[in-house]
Amino acid sequence: MTKFTTHQKLNAVMAYREGTDSMNGIAKSLGISPTLMRNWVKQFDHHGPMAFSKPYTTYPAQFKLDVLQYMKENGVSANEAAAIFNIASPSSVWKWERQLRTGGQGTLIPKKKGRPPMKDKAGNEKRRVPAEGSSEALQAEIDRLRMENEYPKKVERLSSIQGNVTKEDKVKVIYELRHKYPVKALVEYAGIKRSTYYVLVKKIGRPDPDTGLKAEIQSIYDEHEGRYGYRRIRDELQNRGQKVNHKRVQRLMKALGLKCLVRLKKYKSYRGAVGEIADNILDRDFKADAPNEKWVTDISEFKLFGEKLYLSPVLDLFNGEIITYTIGSRPTYSLVSEMLENALSKLPEEHQLLIHSDQGWHYQMRQFRHTLKEKGIVQSMSRKGNCHDNAVMENFFGIMKSEFLYLKHFESIDHFKIELGNYIDYYNTRRIKAKLKLSPVQYRTQFVHAA
Repeated sequence: MTKFTTHQKLNAVMAYREGTDSMNGIAKSLGISPTLMRNWVKQFDHHGPMAFSKPYTTYPAQFKLDVLQYMKENGVSANEAAAIFNIASPSSVWKWERQLRTGGQGTLIPKKKGRPPMKDKAGNEKRRVPAEGSSEALQAEIDRLRMENEYPKKVERLSSIQGNVTKEDKVKVIYELRHKYPVKALVEYAGIKRSTYYVLVKKIGRPDPDTGLKAEIQSIYDEHEGRYGYRRIRDELQNRGQKVNHKRVQRLMKALGLKCLVRLKKYKSYRGAVGEIADNILDRDFKADAPNEKWVTDISEFKLFGEKLYLSPVLDLFNGEIITYTIGSRPTYSLVSEMLENALSKLPEEHQLLIHSDQGWHYQMRQFRHTLKEKGIVQSMSRKGNCHDNAVMENFFGIMKSEFLYLKHFESIDHFKIELGNYIDYYNTRRIKAKLKLSPVQYRTQFVHAA
C-alpha cells in the first residue's frame, strides 16, 4: 500500500473541504478507498493539521481499553474512534477489539522493544532509585510537596469561579504545570487516567466538533417544550436530513442537561357491573392495518384550580391519532355520549370498526351499547382490573399529563381548555411517534396517498 506524506494528506483534505473535488473523486485520483479518505477528513475535523503528524506507534494497554470503552459507551465505530483519538489506522482498533474478545486484557499489553533490562541475582529487574537521604531523593521530595501545594490552589480557584471542577478543568491545570512537574505524577494526584489527560488536552483551545449538533438538539427540545426524549430527537434529526446514532444524541443531551419528563397514573372509573360486560375481543392486539379499524377510549381525571376535571378521548390504533375528545367537571354519561357522537360523525359509511374500553360504567350503559350496535360497531372491553388490556390509551394519558398538564402554566379553567385543544392539535399533527417516525396525521396522510 502506498504511503502518503503529511503534506499529501493535508492537500487531499483541503481540496475536499474547499469543494475542489468530491470525496470519491479525490480518493480515486490518489488510488485509495473512499473509506480511507473519509478517515482523513474525520481526523482533520478532530485534530486539525496535527492529525497527520506521526503519532506514537506503541499505545499503552490502558489507552487501548479507554478507546474500546469509549466506543462501547458512545456507540461509535472503529473508524470514528481512530479519528477521535488520532490513531493512525482503524485496523489497530479492530485488532484491539479482537485481542480483548479472544484473549482478555492481558493481550493488550504491548511487548517491550530493545534489549531486556538487567536483572539481579534473584531475577528481579534492577531499577535506579535515589538513595535515601541523598540530594536527589531530597529534591524529588521537595518537588512532590511543591506540586501537592500548587495544584490544589489552582483547582480551588476554578471551583470558586464556577462552583464545580470538571475533568477538563483538571486537565487545564495539569497542562499549565506540565513543565514544572512530571505529567505522570500530576495525573495520579489529580485522580484521572493518563490516557484521559492526553485525549482531553488535544481539545484545549479547539472548537467543539458537536457545537452545531448540540444547537440543533437544543432547538428541537425547545420547540417541543421539553417533551422529546433522545429517541424522538434522533427521529426528528433524521427527518431533517441528519442521520445520528441515538446513543450520541443521548450523550449530548446529557451534556446539555436535557431530559424528558416523568409520567403519572390515571383515574379509574370501574364501579362494578351496572350493565352488560363485552368480551375482550381486542385481546391486546393493538395493531391496525388501516384507519378506523380499531378505536380505544377511556376517561382520565385530574385536578386544576382545586377542581376535578375529566377527559374522555377516543384514539385510533392505526396511527395513535386522537379522533375527538370531551372534557367536563363531572364524569357523567353525557361526557362519553358526546364524545361518541362526535367520533361517529367522522366515521365513513363503510367500515369494520371495533371500539375497546375498560369496564367503566359508562361503557356498560344500554344507551352506549345500543348506539354501537346501531352503527354496526363491535364492542370490546378489558378484563376486570387489568390496565394492560388498554395500554395504548393509558400511555396517551401519561404523555398528555407529563408533556402538557404538569409542564404548562394556566390562568384559568377556560385557558386550560384552550391550551388542551392546542396540545391535541400538536399531538396529532406535529409530535413524532417513535414507532411511526412521523406524526399521526402525517402517517395517515402518507397511507391514504399510497393506497
